[in-house]
Amino acid sequence: MSEPAKLQGRLRAEFAHEPHEDGGAPRNEGGEPGDGVRAAARSAADAAGQTPFDQAFTSAIVAGLTLLSAGLVLVTGILQDFHIAAFGLGTIGIAGSILMVRHGVQSAQRNGRHAEHSHDRYWEQNETAAVTSAIHDILRDIVMVRSLDGRILRANAVISDLVGIIDPRGLSCSEIGLDFRSQALPYHYDVEIATPGGVRIYAWHDITIRDPATGELVIHSIARDVTEERRAENEREIARRRAEMESETKSRLLATVSHEIRTPLSGILGMSHLIGQTRLTAEQKNYLAGIRQSGHALVQLVDDLLDFSTIEAGRFQLRPCEEPVRPLLESVVEMLSPRAHEKGIEIGSFVSADVPAVMLFDGPRLRQVLYNVIGNAVKFTPAGGVYLETTLEGDHIVVTIADTGPGMTAEEQARVFEAFEQAGGVSQRRGGAGLGLAISARILREAGGALTLASELGRGSTFTIRMPAAPTLAPVTGRSGPLRGSAVFLFAPEGPVSKALKRTIETLGGTCRHVAEVNEALEITQGAVAFPLTDIIVDNRLSGDFRRELLHLPAFADPRIRRVYLVNPEERTGRAIGNGEGYDAWLIRPLRERSLVEVLRGRMKGIEIRDAINDNRPILSEPPADELPPEPERRAGRVLLAEDDPINAMLVRSMLSKAGFEVELVEDFPALLAALGEGRARPDMVITDVGMPGGEGREVIRAIASGEGAVPVIVLTADRRAALHQELIACGAACVMVKPAEPPALLSEISRLTAARVIN
Repeated sequence: MSEPAKLQGRLRAEFAHEPHEDGGAPRNEGGEPGDGVRAAARSAADAAGQTPFDQAFTSAIVAGLTLLSAGLVLVTGILQDFHIAAFGLGTIGIAGSILMVRHGVQSAQRNGRHAEHSHDRYWEQNETAAVTSAIHDILRDIVMVRSLDGRILRANAVISDLVGIIDPRGLSCSEIGLDFRSQALPYHYDVEIATPGGVRIYAWHDITIRDPATGELVIHSIARDVTEERRAENEREIARRRAEMESETKSRLLATVSHEIRTPLSGILGMSHLIGQTRLTAEQKNYLAGIRQSGHALVQLVDDLLDFSTIEAGRFQLRPCEEPVRPLLESVVEMLSPRAHEKGIEIGSFVSADVPAVMLFDGPRLRQVLYNVIGNAVKFTPAGGVYLETTLEGDHIVVTIADTGPGMTAEEQARVFEAFEQAGGVSQRRGGAGLGLAISARILREAGGALTLASELGRGSTFTIRMPAAPTLAPVTGRSGPLRGSAVFLFAPEGPVSKALKRTIETLGGTCRHVAEVNEALEITQGAVAFPLTDIIVDNRLSGDFRRELLHLPAFADPRIRRVYLVNPEERTGRAIGNGEGYDAWLIRPLRERSLVEVLRGRMKGIEIRDAINDNRPILSEPPADELPPEPERRAGRVLLAEDDPINAMLVRSMLSKAGFEVELVEDFPALLAALGEGRARPDMVITDVGMPGGEGREVIRAIASGEGAVPVIVLTADRRAALHQELIACGAACVMVKPAEPPALLSEISRLTAARVIN
């Protein structure tokens, strides 16, 4: 390979001031092994061999002339009668001659030793060069010396073996078939050499030095075979790209599946909402609530799959906002309570007094984690129950979920947080995909929290959730006084419900005595004066024992004591439970704190039929006006709805019609654009799906938003990717909502955009 002319000139100018003969011993930088060393050693040996003779000869002549001169001075002085002067001068001459002879002998000895040392150094360097050359040959390294114009001056036998040219001297690298590829470092190359055994790749390094034999500037090169390393690097790069493509394909597949699942789910949940607005019996409303719970559970599963894909792709994001903590926990527990009650186990929750009512955290993510972890505990607990305790530790909400399940071995604990892994028996492992705990652990880890496990085989498991949370500017309301003055007797079996109920009453300022056996209750009655009661809570499972053994006792027969009946929602019928049995109120497991306070403070006046299985608020005889559902505001406006799915179209159209809107329905993008064409009445709002026949959703939205007399566009999509939502907003959409969109949320957005348009 020829060096550029500019480089040649620079190198020549750089070394122009240096002499061609170098007195020092040069290094062996390559070429035919030992050439530079042998040349330098020969020069040193020649210099060492000539210097002793020249110096000895010169010293002998000078000493002889000095001695002769001293003799002549001495003879002349004697003949002229200058005896003393002649004697002195002669003595000085003779002494000088002796000194000169002595110096010559010493110089000859030193030069001899120098010649011997140079000779020894020559052999040492020659031996080192031979060893280095042998190492390069054994390793099959290429060693080459070239002139500045790229012609090969010397090379070892390896290059001849590779290219099949016996004597490459005088040729350039390109002429012998070397193909250079530059690397990141200067003067480093990857060189491809076509050999009889295939193409080999060498890592090549060039340095420019002065040739010790000729004094000319040369390029010294050394190269090593890295074919296998480069092949492995290439295979790793191909594997990385393939993995990225597979990850992207998986993400697209999950997004597509999510879209296809969310579309019918939107219809199911939306229609259940519309049915809920009609006149239904209590039993029908219970069935409808079950349908909605199942639908939301399926939505949660879809979200889990998408979250797993998002985390794997490194695109996970948190969206913290102000959220009430206790209602969130209660809603998750209530959603999972039917599963627990079907298995005959309990589920109870206690929130410590130090947890603020409202905090700044990602509520949907915490709800998702709670749903997965508590659902997992319910699933693997055959008897007993699941107990939740929520506290605040620093800047983390800490939720502890303890169950009385079979526990886990150390091996099961090690893999329980891995994807598609489950503990328990075969029948239990059939009940899920094994993603819930893995996704929950990943979500908390990405959020800066943690999900940990402590378990002992045969003694249950305890999961601990740590979710980062920050305080808000909202005023902190105390929870220590609502039940101050309440003295409660709790007659219920041991378990999570009674434990949570007792701790909640005490946290809210009351006192509670829990009894699980009749004999223990009878002993307590003897000290009733020291423990005056205001309320008695009786679990329906022990109501028979209470009626037969305790109800007639004076300590419990006081009419001023409020009697409360505790029951599972699934165990009640259409009639008022406890009617005619002396109970004044009832509570449904799992308890809401608000329900407990209202009942124990006497704000509940009678036993009413409960209409919603998932609403644990007590029904008053005369509900306060602020709790009555508001009448929908009659709105005047025209909405253009673009939806190709007939179920979703009917759902949104019915919802908007009930809200007072005039709705025009189109089923594809060409019809949507035609409805907005010239000569057509402009709607007040456009609601459209992003994926419909006849066009590309982004372009259609851009055309609507940028056209003359633009109207607000609300996009309903089953794709929940944040990047798509941002892209749609950039195209001109006023709002993007994920299917299934909750009707109140959709109507709220329509009202907001309509009001903003009127103001503008």
